[in-house]
Amino acid sequence: MENIIEIKNLNKSFGEIRAVDDLSFCVKQGELFAFLGVNGAGKSTTINIMCGALSKDSGSVFIDNENLDTCTDSIKSKIGVVFQSSVLDGSLSVYDNLESRASLYGITDNAFKERLKELSTMLELDGLLKRTVSKLSGGQRRRIDIARALLHKPKILILDEPTTGLDPQTRKILWDAITSLRKNENMTVFLTTHYMEEASDADYVVILDSGKIVAKGTPLELKNSYTGDYITIYSCNEENVKGLGYDYVSIRDAYRISVPNTRVATELIIKNPDIFIDYEITKGKMDDVFLNVTGKSLGEEDKK
Repeated sequence: MENIIEIKNLNKSFGEIRAVDDLSFCVKQGELFAFLGVNGAGKSTTINIMCGALSKDSGSVFIDNENLDTCTDSIKSKIGVVFQSSVLDGSLSVYDNLESRASLYGITDNAFKERLKELSTMLELDGLLKRTVSKLSGGQRRRIDIARALLHKPKILILDEPTTGLDPQTRKILWDAITSLRKNENMTVFLTTHYMEEASDADYVVILDSGKIVAKGTPLELKNSYTGDYITIYSCNEENVKGLGYDYVSIRDAYRISVPNTRVATELIIKNPDIFIDYEITKGKMDDVFLNVTGKSLGEEDKK
């Protein structure tokens, strides 16, 4: 796959604060790319620069082989953005919000109705179109926000914490729609999120801290590099677990043993078959990766 986003040596400061510090990364076409960091790490600044809403101090940004410095309008037409806060007009109906937005892209009359029908099916909007936006629930508004971003069939969909505060059913509707678009239209998804299970499904992950990349790789690569494995062992007494020589915790009707990696776990099980009768091995989670890399939990503020 070729790169659809290429960012090299990007810098942006606000006074003495270096929001983005010599940032370089690439995103491949069609992939789900997770861009992680605590609040204030530089994620939104980077996104605003990519969208042409904020000027950069230095560096280069290429989107779909076009230079942001010279092709801003063309690049904007290839990007759909779902911001953290809804940008819908609360006094208008859902239909009017989407129709007015579509007209900015020259999508009118039958072309608009056809696209609206596609999005209504995908995002389960039937029954909402005539309702006033201000009277919708948070989950309903978020579905409209995503429909708004998809009206012009963008090549890249930027999702800035799209599912924060949403119920599981609405989150499933959104992710089913996004998965369908990636499969059927080869759409690239650029995601920031505080839900690590969403980042675990990404093709590639970049973790920011104070405007710099501190870790990057596939979820599996990051887990192997920054966390260990866990063996959860059932129907075993604590003395036997203690004798294995590894840190462990008691959880419900089992003990969870921390080991450096899968190889060590396998060796431990082979050497102690009488103890490991009922057990399971699990990888560390992306939450563990993030905490070990940055020393912070997602949702914290960057203290810089």
